[in-house]
This record gives sequence, structure tokens and C-alpha cells, in this order.
Amino acid sequence: MIEIKRTSLVKPTINTRFHIDFDWWQKNDRDWRVYLKSNLCQEHQETFSEMNFNEKVDWVDPDTAEVQCVDGLQHVLISHCARQPGFISQHSSLVDSVFRLFLANGNTPMTTTEMGERLGRPAEIIMRTLTGGRVYKGIRPCLD
Repeated sequence: MIEIKRTSLVKPTINTRFHIDFDWWQKNDRDWRVYLKSNLCQEHQETFSEMNFNEKVDWVDPDTAEVQCVDGLQHVLISHCARQPGFISQHSSLVDSVFRLFLANGNTPMTTTEMGERLGRPAEIIMRTLTGGRVYKGIRPCLD
């Protein structure tokens, strides 16, 4: 039997919130962990070069105090590396900048207007890039 994947018929707008869908990464890109490791700061690339990042760690949400089991590599990226000066570069591609922006803000959903303001790039171009026929680096509209 052929599996048919249904997608939303609602077209995203300038007010649609986006995030990095890490489940999409795991299902669609076999090298996703290699890409995430390449975003580690120099300190963690050296410190954890031999570490198995498939481990889960407990993380406490600072707003809700809810304890969640999260991916160790994602946690290191979001809690430390993404907070380093120069993590988001003006010389990076648009998609890389958006991806790193989500890492830096803890993957909190944002609209393209908010992304544009933070990155100093036009929201309309971000919208066109993220809503084309291709999913870039797992950046997708939120389903909530």
C-alpha cells in the first residue's frame, strides 16, 4: 500500500510562526547530526569530539519549570554555543542565519517579521524562502 502524506492546505502568511522541526531532520536527513555538530563552538568541538551526542539530558523549562528529556547535542548548541558572540554572522546565507537564530532563541517559534527584525533582512524574502516548495534545514511552520 502506498502511503500518502497530507500537507496543510493553508498557505503560511507573514504572521505564521516557524521553528526548527527536529523530527523532520531525523526523518529526512541522515547526516543531520553531522550538520548540528558543525554548528558547535570551537570549545565544544574540541571538548566533545569523542562524545556520543545521541544521549538525552534533562532540561528544565525556565518559564514553566517543566522537566523535559532533550537531545544532548541540541541542548549544548542551544544553551551554550548559540549564545556565543558571532554565532549569527551577517555573512552567512539567509537559511543558515535563520537556522542559527532559532538555535540562539531556544527554538522558540517566530514569524518572518520577527526573524527579519532580528537578522536585519527583509521579512518578505524570508517568507518566500521558507514557503517555497523545499524545506530548508527543517525550518517549518508550527502546527499549533
